Amino acid sequence: MFSNGRGMVIVFLFLAGVINYLDRSALSIAAPFIQDDLSLTATQMGIIFSSFSVGYAIFNFLGGMASDKWGAKITLFVAMIVWSLFSGALVLAVGFASMIIIRILFGMGEGPLSSTINKMVNNWFPANQRASVVGLTNSGTPLGGAIAGPIVGFIAISYGWRVSFIAIMVIGLIWAICWWKFVKEKPEESKEQKHTGKSYVAATSEGKVKFTFYLKQKTVLFTALAFFSYNYILFFFLTWFPSYLVDARGLSVENMSIITVIPWIFGFIGLALGGFVSDFFSKKFAQQGVLFSRKLVLVTCLFLSAVCIGFAGLVSTTVSAVTLVALSVFFLYLTGAIYWAIVNDVVDPGNVGSVGGFMHFLANTAGIIGPTLTGYIVDTSGTYTVAFLLAGGLAIVASLAVIRFVRPIVKPV
Repeated sequence: MFSNGRGMVIVFLFLAGVINYLDRSALSIAAPFIQDDLSLTATQMGIIFSSFSVGYAIFNFLGGMASDKWGAKITLFVAMIVWSLFSGALVLAVGFASMIIIRILFGMGEGPLSSTINKMVNNWFPANQRASVVGLTNSGTPLGGAIAGPIVGFIAISYGWRVSFIAIMVIGLIWAICWWKFVKEKPEESKEQKHTGKSYVAATSEGKVKFTFYLKQKTVLFTALAFFSYNYILFFFLTWFPSYLVDARGLSVENMSIITVIPWIFGFIGLALGGFVSDFFSKKFAQQGVLFSRKLVLVTCLFLSAVCIGFAGLVSTTVSAVTLVALSVFFLYLTGAIYWAIVNDVVDPGNVGSVGGFMHFLANTAGIIGPTLTGYIVDTSGTYTVAFLLAGGLAIVASLAVIRFVRPIVKPV
């Protein structure tokens, strides 16, 4: 898994995930300061959180198509530069409207990340390792969320919230320079491949199916629905959990920025393990087919995540609420590699980026709907309980739909 330059690819993709969520989580950590500084309501803050996903969801799709057409390396290079610059540009915000514009452009930059990671993994790794590698590389994202709390919290308290966004912009630009210099689009062909005149990707791309064929398949659409519920819980946690701890639980910003690390650590462990768990079960239940093992992990863990996040809104103590949210994030992230593994399992390599980007686009409309809806619920009800229950309910429905509708795809001859 780590030989022949593959270790370098894993490290860079892991670090890209760390930077991605460090940048993305910074706003939620700094939100109490920003709300006071710019005089924003909870509903306005929810719209700002959601505005990120407008650009993000669109470029999930376009970024995936770009990785198929121009390559994952250059797509991710451009994406990192764009999102880093617009992360830093948040210091120029002067009010509600300017925050929305900057966050949309920032989301456009971050949009291609997951589909380009999946494309790079498809380029570099054999099929029986891809779920493990996708989980391992994407496990950088919760780690980025974990370190965002202490880093952004400390800088915001000591030097002001604007300085923190400049610091993380510089980190992203340094990564982009190193990525362009040290990472290749695909591994060198082996001696056997050169002798036969065929590469692995070329060989498996024969008989390529039209991209639009996959967009009508229930397996893709209901995997996207499950991914939607995954993202609904994730964006609820990512955007509103810090404010929930301050508003509903009465924690100081200092304590909040430390406590938010706990669920992210659980998420890091879950996401790192999720791909390995899926690949293990795919070998153990090989006779039932690879999708059986994917669904086993996806349905079980998404259901458990839903139950935990729902009960988190009903408990009376901060400790129990944080514990349940941490468990919810752990089970949620155990499914994080499965959505991409299903795409790799049922889609030909020439369409992996585009189909994965389309699925990710549908899934991330949750990031548009969820934060705004949560802000509205909090403003009108004065409580977060309904928002917790709604997030859990959606995931239960999606997990049941996966059982019924996700099946192997019969490709046209």
